[in-house]
Amino acid sequence: MTKNYTLGKLLLVTTIFFTSCQSGTTTWEQKTSKDPELTKMIAEMSIEEKVGQMTQLNLDVISVGEIYNLKEPHELDEAKLRKAVVDKHVGSILNVGGHAYDLAHWQDLTKQIADLASSENKIPVIYGIDAIHGANYIMEGTLFPQPLAQAATWNESLVERGAEITAYETRASGVPWNFSPVLDLGRQPLWSRMFETYGEDVLLAKRMGNAAVRGYQGDDASDPYRVAATMKHFIGYSWSFTGQDRTPVYIHDRQLKEYFLPTFEAAIEEGALSVMINSGELNGIPVHADYDILTELLRNELGYDGVAVTDWEDIIKLKGNHRIAADLKEAVYISVMAGIDMSMTPNDYSFTDLLIELVNEGRVPESRLDESVYRILLLKKRLGLFDNAVTFEDNDYSAVGSADHDRVNYETACEAITLLKNENNRLPITEGGKILVTGPSADSHILLNGAWSRTWLGRDPQYDDTEKSTLLEALKANYGDRIEYAPLASLDSLFASDLANIKRRSSAYSEVIICLGELPGTEIPGNITSLELPQAQKDLCHGLAEMGVPMTAIMMFNRPRLVADVEPHFDAMIMGYNPGDEGGIAIADVIAGKVNPSGRLPITYPRYVSAHLTYDHKWTEAIASDFSFSAYKPQWKFGDGLSYSSCTYTDVTLQADTIGFEDTIDISCKVTNQSADYAHKEVVQVYIADKVASITPSVKRLRDFKKIEIEPNGSVEVSFSIPASELSFVGVENDWILEEGDFELHLGDTSLPFYLKNE
Repeated sequence: MTKNYTLGKLLLVTTIFFTSCQSGTTTWEQKTSKDPELTKMIAEMSIEEKVGQMTQLNLDVISVGEIYNLKEPHELDEAKLRKAVVDKHVGSILNVGGHAYDLAHWQDLTKQIADLASSENKIPVIYGIDAIHGANYIMEGTLFPQPLAQAATWNESLVERGAEITAYETRASGVPWNFSPVLDLGRQPLWSRMFETYGEDVLLAKRMGNAAVRGYQGDDASDPYRVAATMKHFIGYSWSFTGQDRTPVYIHDRQLKEYFLPTFEAAIEEGALSVMINSGELNGIPVHADYDILTELLRNELGYDGVAVTDWEDIIKLKGNHRIAADLKEAVYISVMAGIDMSMTPNDYSFTDLLIELVNEGRVPESRLDESVYRILLLKKRLGLFDNAVTFEDNDYSAVGSADHDRVNYETACEAITLLKNENNRLPITEGGKILVTGPSADSHILLNGAWSRTWLGRDPQYDDTEKSTLLEALKANYGDRIEYAPLASLDSLFASDLANIKRRSSAYSEVIICLGELPGTEIPGNITSLELPQAQKDLCHGLAEMGVPMTAIMMFNRPRLVADVEPHFDAMIMGYNPGDEGGIAIADVIAGKVNPSGRLPITYPRYVSAHLTYDHKWTEAIASDFSFSAYKPQWKFGDGLSYSSCTYTDVTLQADTIGFEDTIDISCKVTNQSADYAHKEVVQVYIADKVASITPSVKRLRDFKKIEIEPNGSVEVSFSIPASELSFVGVENDWILEEGDFELHLGDTSLPFYLKNE
């Protein structure tokens, strides 16, 4: 279990460091066997051709019009395209010109690029895109629940199948490279990209991340229905002190290794073909400038041979934002020597021109270019691009946006929806009178889907697929004329006179469904300064509560917005996340009882503004003002979620009470569905607590889980076999260690002690 790499030796004097790393071949080069065909190709390339391969341009640069102000409808500019591909030898294009295109246009533009590259160059251009929750930049594409919602399913097979469909639809457009999945842990709830993560827990995020990689790449990424996955964002990006995107992160080596690195390690073992680098700074050094992380850790210790691509303008930002470089040329030098392979420049040729200068001046050795170009060409070969740069001419992609893909989307949304409160079994709503539906997310495709939905921020309704149902439309389909809709509030404005009119008619309603929401956003535009629910939505809840009618809340949030002020008003509360294009129907079917909810929270849902503890907090963090261990009081706990059925855990057995370091922890139990009416999907969660350790232990850690389905009144035997090595942690010397001592298993309501012994 010993891993010896050291993180965080961050150099302040880059000149001394970079001079020292130029001599000889790197450890990574010595370890890696080279493809002779690619090695020969690189030997025949000019410096300009090599630097071109390391350049990634925004689609706007080769399109008619100005950057961020393109001609509509979109078309490529032949002269600009020729300059990029032929004159500058650009190796990659990315992005979309402001909004999604239909599949036919995607195929037309990617074929134009591929044809020019094949006729003029010997190396294909690789196109990359952010397909975060489905093929979100293709108008016909399937929009799945956002990753946080997918994690709420606790169902790896659904995540893998969704990624497989995303790969199919993305490759149909001629795009073989996807900038997904996000493997950052969602442990800072204020962060604008919380919804892009697979939650706060290492194990859950590892499994979901690996499922996504398998779905994207399959067994062979050259398959015409697969794409290259990109691990994002290496490393530590998500845990800023302020919660604001791209602001400083400070993580001790031990935490980095135990919490933030394992998702990437697991994805590397799964075969992920590329990695995108953290846009921010870690412990005072921008990661794009950190040789220790980009070369020593990623290459030499983890042995990773995939492409490392920057995020948007991140080399430029070394000068203007981070201010560690006096000019752009120095920023290019620093990042390339740190270990960047490809620069998402992306709006000009400054990186290209300056890197050529640096090589010609002797500051950047040509051998350094060779390392990166080899990895870039290897990615293209692994994707089969040398044989067929676009695959849609020779393969059938008729299933794009198909009913089968919609079915998987619906199943994923159904298993994501998380019922958090249901007093007196208020849900499902079956009999009764009029149902008042209100709130900003009731009739909104935008709030169903969130960011990365046909536009970057997902806020433009002109790109909605109106053939899909909003929640309001789905409720009307289930309940007919029992539904009465009154908006009463936008995201941040209360319609006070309309609310007053509704309150005067309170006796007309048997139920109220309030659909709360949050403006979609990501990255810096998604920053907020407080998790508080907007006052207008609070006032809506307070006002309608005065009617005395049973109320249900639907929460379509990008992150956990605080609801402690309004929660007492509600009989039932559902976390909808951003459930995607089928999410409206899924939520409506949960409310109607057609679907038995089975989602479980992949995060801790905070109760208070500054109380952001995760479930695996330390004991000292639970000490209250009266010195009891009662300070951990989230609104809802990690792993929480209700169903319309209930189950019991019996016969919980630990096969041995003393377990050796080389043994497995063998656990079994019987789970029984108490309902005669519903099949029950249960997430069986295994937690283990280390009672005493040389590094302060967490209260408990998730060590395994399984999602099972139990027929009405049925029972299922469930077993786990967890290697004892899973109880290791990063010790004082920053090595993984396993210690003898007392542990406690938590499964359902049962706790069982055992002893771990080195024997």
